[in-house]
Amino acid sequence: MANGRAAVTDTGHGSGHGPGTGADGSGHSHSHSHGPAAPVSRHLRKVIAAILIPFTAAVVVGLVVLWPGGAPSHARTGVGFDRQTQQATVTKVLKVSCESVNASGETPTGDTSTAEGSSAQQEANGTCHKATIRLDTGKDKGRTFTEIVQPDQSRQLHQGEKVVAAYEPSAPEDLQYSVADVNRRFPMGLLAGIFALAVVVVGRLRGVMALVALAISFGVLNFFILPAILQGANPLLVAVIGSSAIMLIALYVCHGLSARTSVAVLGTLVSLLLIGILGSQFIDWAALTGNTDDSTGLIHGLYPSIDMSGLLLAGVIIGSLGVLDDVTVTQTSAVWELHEANPTMGWRELYRAGIRIGRDHIASVVNTLVLAYAGAALPLLLLFSIAQSSVGTVANSELVAEEIVRTLVGSIGLVASVPVTTALAALVVSADRPGPPTESATPAAVAAGGATGRGGRRRKR
Repeated sequence: MANGRAAVTDTGHGSGHGPGTGADGSGHSHSHSHGPAAPVSRHLRKVIAAILIPFTAAVVVGLVVLWPGGAPSHARTGVGFDRQTQQATVTKVLKVSCESVNASGETPTGDTSTAEGSSAQQEANGTCHKATIRLDTGKDKGRTFTEIVQPDQSRQLHQGEKVVAAYEPSAPEDLQYSVADVNRRFPMGLLAGIFALAVVVVGRLRGVMALVALAISFGVLNFFILPAILQGANPLLVAVIGSSAIMLIALYVCHGLSARTSVAVLGTLVSLLLIGILGSQFIDWAALTGNTDDSTGLIHGLYPSIDMSGLLLAGVIIGSLGVLDDVTVTQTSAVWELHEANPTMGWRELYRAGIRIGRDHIASVVNTLVLAYAGAALPLLLLFSIAQSSVGTVANSELVAEEIVRTLVGSIGLVASVPVTTALAALVVSADRPGPPTESATPAAVAAGGATGRGGRRRKR
């Protein structure tokens, strides 16, 4: 009987999907993440659609209502990224005595055993570089200015190097331009090209669709989420709507419009809801303001109406979305594969088998998430280590507490997504069990892969 059921399942699958049919007429297809999803009944498709269609409609309405139409304008502060910049090229670099270009003309004195004293002495007695920079863009294109580079500066300029020049119109004419950064567009563009090529070569059509989804995700982030927050909309509401739009687009574009993908969407949605609730509660209980560095301080100064703690929560939700997609899709695919391998398994057996796979996924993903945050905050952790601060003192500081809350809330959401998604997938596929063959569906007709599939009818995905 088990073999008979497997034959019916395979035949129905093959007849429903042309590419899965072999030369002998028998169908055979496995539902990996890169293959077609297993079919489900019309009733189950209606149930899933009844949940996701209103949700999708609500997301679309939210996008329309909150669409910002661009970031609000403001007067340039000249601080950090909020500066007027132009592209420039270093045309000449000369070695000069630091003493000759010292603005005060006096040799600094002080304790050379300290970092400040040693640096001042080196600036006075060492060899500096005098760079001539030519502007390549803007109204002053072709104009040159000079930059003195001290010997202890981390960034040294080289002839022919492309740089970014900051412009301060209120400064004296000879001090209006200064080197703000190195122009990294070519290496960054080259790296992005190598990444895209690798994704397409390995992933083929799936890789192309993944790049399309990535581009759309960046579009939602740049044209909706960021401008809407700057316009004064609630950061949490914007993050929820924007993340939901990204989730729907990315999952369906990459994995196709199928019941399997829809279950992954539902699992992701439930996990994001949990992350939002936990994040909101613990950000409030821990009294995290979200205003902890120069960047957030500048944002708050320019746009005082922005809720900085809400902005922190929005970052938690958006940051967790990418890893959640991976977990939910993997778990859903695992359950679908288990059901295809043994259609007689009930939802409890499917859940137990799927959760065993999920435990390995949890261990690796949580470790990855924690290490990613630790790597991003490594300079900050080094500062605390230099200060010989205790673990409790470090964890209690708002800078580190933000990262701890961000990491733990995201990790809890990831851990919860495994049983939630596995249970949803197990319930869906187990509720779609093959029924007894109809009288007209003879064994010969079934074996030949006729019009009757699983349960005596052909199913759509």
